[in-house]
Amino acid sequence: MIEIGRTILSNDIFEKYFLCDILKCKGACCIEGDSGAPLTDDEAIQIELEYDTFSDLLPKKHKREVEKQGHSLIDSDGDLVTPLVDDRQCVYSYSNDKGILKCAIEKAHFEGKTEFRKPISCHLFPIRITEYKRFDAVNYQELDICKPGRKCGKSEKLPLYKFLKEPLTKKYGEEWYKDVEAAAVHLKL
Repeated sequence: MIEIGRTILSNDIFEKYFLCDILKCKGACCIEGDSGAPLTDDEAIQIELEYDTFSDLLPKKHKREVEKQGHSLIDSDGDLVTPLVDDRQCVYSYSNDKGILKCAIEKAHFEGKTEFRKPISCHLFPIRITEYKRFDAVNYQELDICKPGRKCGKSEKLPLYKFLKEPLTKKYGEEWYKDVEAAAVHLKL
């Protein structure tokens, strides 16, 4: 493990290769798991405030679930998360014409309708962050659904920390990310 600032990063962040291959996984991260995507309090507020900027992209069934469950909720573990449709699919996802699950919030962002891209937990996936009182644990969550991403990353020789440079920098800042790069050099990766 590597300590940088108030974070402790697992060696997997440096040693594992990853490059999302959405054409093969079909956006399975939007449907797999036992709960919705983790949210910060600010993200939950932002989603509620900007719901109208992306709601037209959602299937009617998803809109009904938002009306029923709300824009966010507390799951059985006590975490703030996105609601799910049929206890599986993120309510803010939709299927494109190729059968790939996509994020309606992110699509609205790329269309210039909102500055909010998507929840940081989604942007950082497959990294998961557990916040403790004195530090954040930054870990790689290796799931079967991401086998294509691991294969693609390995063929491109793209370490996980490089693949996720943008969201890691967004979460912890440029100076922190420079320290991550320095740690990678020190580890000779």
